[in-house]
Amino acid sequence: MAMKVHQIVVLGKNLGIRFTFHSLVAILTAILVVTAIYFTQEGREWSYEKTMSDESLSKCNMFSGKWVFDNESYPLYKEQECKFMSDQLACEKFGRKDLSYQNWRWKPHQCDLPRFNATTLLEKLRNKRLVFVGDSLNRGQWVSMVCLVESSIPSTLKSMHTIANGSLTIFKAKEYNATIEFYWAPLLVESNSDDPVNHRVSDRIVRVQAIEKHAKYWTDADILVFNTYLWWRRQAMNVLWGSFGDPNGVYKKVRMVRVYEMALRTWSDWLEVHINRNKTQLFFVSMSPTHQSANEWGGTKGENCYKERDQIIEEGYSGNGSVPKMMQVVENVIHDLKTRGLKVEMLNITQLSEYRKEGHPSIHRKQWEPLTEEEVSNPKSYADCIHWCLPGVPDTWNELLYAYVFSR
Repeated sequence: MAMKVHQIVVLGKNLGIRFTFHSLVAILTAILVVTAIYFTQEGREWSYEKTMSDESLSKCNMFSGKWVFDNESYPLYKEQECKFMSDQLACEKFGRKDLSYQNWRWKPHQCDLPRFNATTLLEKLRNKRLVFVGDSLNRGQWVSMVCLVESSIPSTLKSMHTIANGSLTIFKAKEYNATIEFYWAPLLVESNSDDPVNHRVSDRIVRVQAIEKHAKYWTDADILVFNTYLWWRRQAMNVLWGSFGDPNGVYKKVRMVRVYEMALRTWSDWLEVHINRNKTQLFFVSMSPTHQSANEWGGTKGENCYKERDQIIEEGYSGNGSVPKMMQVVENVIHDLKTRGLKVEMLNITQLSEYRKEGHPSIHRKQWEPLTEEEVSNPKSYADCIHWCLPGVPDTWNELLYAYVFSR
């Protein structure tokens, strides 16, 4: 022991510093304590910084993981406190008693998602536009994003308004001169379902080569988040060459998935020509799965998500609500864009959402039309097994988006 003390003292002399053994131990101990406190209290921020680098994202598959129950950190906001919550997604407001769907955190196998920080995102969005474009699933993700940030903004410094005949809804954080917007274009290209309110038509028609009517509202966006999937789920679709109302227009029924690819090629061609590669980040959200058939996850045939309270625990589970060949089309189109020098990041929310059969509104949402006696007597007949309760699954989609936005 004497030899070790002597060595330490000599080292001190060589450095021109007079240390006693005990003072040196005290200093080292203090350093260790401070370091431990730092990584304990600031560990989340440290992980946050690591996760946001391109290198970290490339090493971690954020879309492969499991749901972990966390009623301390989640939900990230309160349904009743979000001023802009949608009645289509407000499950607690419309009578849902089991609120455990709000307390699940997505944990990738190889890393942790960065903690969502509203003020950090708003600072990133200062003087910028974040625009979600697509159908009601994408609108749900937009509502989630608005709820994630709006509580950190004073009531006098935020607003919501709608333009473009109701197609474009804009949330504005005035202090940051930032907007978070949603544009209704369920098929991305022009169609007879483009009215944001009256869009339920039995005979769907698309102009697969026409997108400018919509795209003019996105052109100068800084972050664009697209989706389109469920509205294409049919055997075939009528395609129009010409304008709506044009007596010389040519109609032809085109089968799936060819018609889907035709529309996405128009979308990708528009992006290639119009997007500023130095300014705009591009994302495409993959299929949001449905849970319409309980027999797919081992439940009773004829049942659906109604009264479901547990998750699907089979890793890699995939139901018939997802169509891989349609996502393959998206992947091919995105890959082709990459070869042309334009990067679109795929947010693969499909697998993580597949597990969440209990996360849908079911009967706990506003009914836009009066229920029939038959529906009232059989609640599962009108259960919504497509959209998602908020707070809930779409918040995780936005946590993934958040990680990618900061990876740039």
